Amino acid sequence: MADILELHMPNEGPVVVQRAPSLTRLVIAAPPANVLSLAVMDALLAGLAEAAADKTNRVVVIAGEGKVFSAGHDLKELTGHRSDPDGGRAFFAATMQKCAELMQAIVRHPNPVIAEVNGLATAAGCQLVASCDLAIASEEAQFCTPGVNIGLFCSTPMVALSRNLSPKHAMEMLLTGETIDARSARDFGLVNRVVPPEYLGTVVGKYATTIASKSAATVKTGKEAFYRQAEMGLTDAYTYTAGVMVENMLAKDAEEGIGAFLEKRKPEWTHE
Repeated sequence: MADILELHMPNEGPVVVQRAPSLTRLVIAAPPANVLSLAVMDALLAGLAEAAADKTNRVVVIAGEGKVFSAGHDLKELTGHRSDPDGGRAFFAATMQKCAELMQAIVRHPNPVIAEVNGLATAAGCQLVASCDLAIASEEAQFCTPGVNIGLFCSTPMVALSRNLSPKHAMEMLLTGETIDARSARDFGLVNRVVPPEYLGTVVGKYATTIASKSAATVKTGKEAFYRQAEMGLTDAYTYTAGVMVENMLAKDAEEGIGAFLEKRKPEWTHE
């Protein structure tokens, strides 16, 4: 799996897609702020869909080009539609719906999605980080949900934040709009690890390599169950996950993995 880090086949556009065996890397390339315009969100959705359709893909990484991960929605694009006959309502609704579609596509993706956060992640950019399954941040990364400062509360980012952070930490970010550093983001539960900037790609690559070495069918089952049970009450969650484990036990890779463990050998996954 060492060649997972040997990325190739870049393409032009607001999102650069880089592929390696078992890995798809989506790099937001919309300088200077890597805003989540409709074009960028469509490109991210297309990249995610392509990775999901690729049966050899195991991990998706989302990164930002330059010193900004993403500054969130394109406020100039949104403001430009205030002159529409409806005052921009239809365009605003389309933008927020597209954003919700993107965040749910990450959560529902069959592969784990890792945010590689190199710099500032603000508003919907912070929401993007919170929506990913894992997030690795550079020591130079910063995070905020500053909508309250401009009269636009970060209500949709709140959905992802409230599912990652404690209520007090989420409300602190949402109500103050203040920027927090990478270590505070780790303490809040927004990111998994904070590393020196020169090691960011290496650490993300190691996470991707480790995950890609597992049974893809098992990882897919576990990720789906994790998010579904989180939306249930305690009794329903245990009933649901018990059923998931029964089906998982009947899968080929569970039979192989348990057999390999008992026989003290390395499993040979079929990803079934």
